[in-house]
Amino acid sequence: MMRFALLGSGSEGNALVVEVGQTRVLLDCGFSLSETLTRMARLELDPASLKGIVVTHEHGDHISGVSKLARKFKLPVWLTHGTLRSQNAAFAALAINQIHTQQAFTIGEVQVRPYPVPHDAAEPVQYVFSDGAHKLGVLTDAGSATPYIEEVLGGCHALVLECNHDAQMLAEGDYPYRLKQRVGGRFGHLNNEDAAALLGRLDNSRLQHIVAAHLSRKNNSPELAARALSDALACSEDWIGIATQDEGLDWREIS
Repeated sequence: MMRFALLGSGSEGNALVVEVGQTRVLLDCGFSLSETLTRMARLELDPASLKGIVVTHEHGDHISGVSKLARKFKLPVWLTHGTLRSQNAAFAALAINQIHTQQAFTIGEVQVRPYPVPHDAAEPVQYVFSDGAHKLGVLTDAGSATPYIEEVLGGCHALVLECNHDAQMLAEGDYPYRLKQRVGGRFGHLNNEDAAALLGRLDNSRLQHIVAAHLSRKNNSPELAARALSDALACSEDWIGIATQDEGLDWREIS
């Protein structure tokens, strides 16, 4: 069986867990150690059962809790050379596995395929997880879609897709101009419309779950994100999952 859940998603902290058989892997950890353990307990997840942590990039909302969690439970960490280079001191003495941005690897029963994304970080990647028969694609923290992203995410059975902001809300909001330019730029974060356009170009014939993630508290709403993705899939808005900052997302099974 393959399943996944999110401990939380947003600019205040991100973490996703994927499980295949007896192997559980954490993707990112942007919460304090105590908060991470609290959120894991909510999912009835024993942190000692994790086989490791896979990292996307070095921004604090994705990486701030990685080193403490890894040290406490003696977990290996997988990340790119660029991400490691930006965090050398914080990751000292950890069991580090450096990965190539386009080279797949395995962690126990989980097959992991990294892929590069346009984002303002040292060497950012996102991931597709698989049990050999089913695929979970994750895409957050990307300012724009690329043909390679479309190729990698096609045919997934589940997708966690960034819907960071509504373009109009961002433009009319109170963020400073430079922050608006960063968030809305091609190395920033996907807005609802761009996420929906990407989704509409994918092969969704096997799709069982679609989850909107990394929503901005100030510049988006669950209703706007769900509407955009449901329009792309011509489905009910109720079918769109929303990963929230405070509650995350409960377990979803892929069969």
